[in-house]
Amino acid sequence: MLPGDFIGTTEEFRAGIGTYERMGGIYASVTGTVKVNTANRFVSVNPSIGTPPLLRQGDVVVGQVTGLRDTLALVTIAGAKGTTDREISNISPAVIHVSNIKKAYVRNISYEFGIFDIVKARIADIKNMRLDTSEPEMGVMKALCSRCGTAMVLDNSKLKCPECGRVETRKISTDYGTGII
Repeated sequence: MLPGDFIGTTEEFRAGIGTYERMGGIYASVTGTVKVNTANRFVSVNPSIGTPPLLRQGDVVVGQVTGLRDTLALVTIAGAKGTTDREISNISPAVIHVSNIKKAYVRNISYEFGIFDIVKARIADIKNMRLDTSEPEMGVMKALCSRCGTAMVLDNSKLKCPECGRVETRKISTDYGTGII
């Protein structure tokens, strides 16, 4: 199959990986071989060449907090776990809603994230690009002091600035400061 080749109709199959739907038809989106799953009525195309990785719901991503609103943290995604060799093709701006920060009540979003923080999160909704940091290993991986901009160090469960001594709180990842995605 080549991109744009007709595979079948949406009455026969559901579109799977490497395909797309248009006006009741299913078409190949990549060059490759057609694979039909008759049990689930899915049709997909296995690519014949390596394609750029695509983000999916449930993937773990790393990004930078670029803005804070009353109920949202705006995040620019930089990469995803397991995709180091090629650029991700469907990256878009993402948000962490206050209800997806942690399992406990969040009184003020600025206590959980700061501008320029590096966060690790799981994709909760790929369509609306909503992220979730409620798991213990998700959250802030690197934070900068809001007063002087120095990288904060973990001191018990709080972050302390080694330069000015300021102490701040964040939704801290269990991997804080390790660089492990």
